[in-house]
Amino acid sequence: MLIGYVRVSKADGSQVLDLQKDALLEAGVSKDRVYEDLASGRFDDRPGLNSCLKALQPGNTLVVWKLDRLGRSLRHLVNIVEQLRERGVGFKILTGQGMQMDTTTPQGKLLFGMFATLAEFERELIAERTKAGLAAARARGRLGGRPRKMDINTLNMARAAMSDHKSIGKDVAKRLGITTTTLYAYVNGDGSLKEAGQRLMDNAKIKS
Repeated sequence: MLIGYVRVSKADGSQVLDLQKDALLEAGVSKDRVYEDLASGRFDDRPGLNSCLKALQPGNTLVVWKLDRLGRSLRHLVNIVEQLRERGVGFKILTGQGMQMDTTTPQGKLLFGMFATLAEFERELIAERTKAGLAAARARGRLGGRPRKMDINTLNMARAAMSDHKSIGKDVAKRLGITTTTLYAYVNGDGSLKEAGQRLMDNAKIKS
């Protein structure tokens, strides 16, 4: 079964979904199986995408018009594609600078494998950064306990750890010596910054 996802960045009517929808329908996606969002790719809350990912079952294929319609960043995109692979869900891209991809074909399976390799590489980097950060914290004399507030070093470690879709918030918070509430006050579940985290990052840049 083919399931489609479409998105435009503006919800004010200045952009429309017709081009993407027509391409998906022509590719064989049923009209009632197309999920949509009218939001910037950088927004965390995309109800259409969330519903689409939940609807996908093993053996289904997710179809998008262009690769940039799906992920808000390379890291987010790699994580989504890796999750699809692990769930036995195919992935098909219709257009975009020659980047046509269909994981139901041999060539597409090869590209799918490359995404899996990138995801594994990212997880290894995250684990390495987290271990190095905790070792540096211990070397500075912080052997445990909760810091009074989030600092820039802890924030960077939190971002790296939470960008791994397999990470569990309470475990990350425990390793960093902060509460889960503090963790989620500064970062989202995928490691992207919340408003408080962005302020802390901006202040650190000013001081540096």
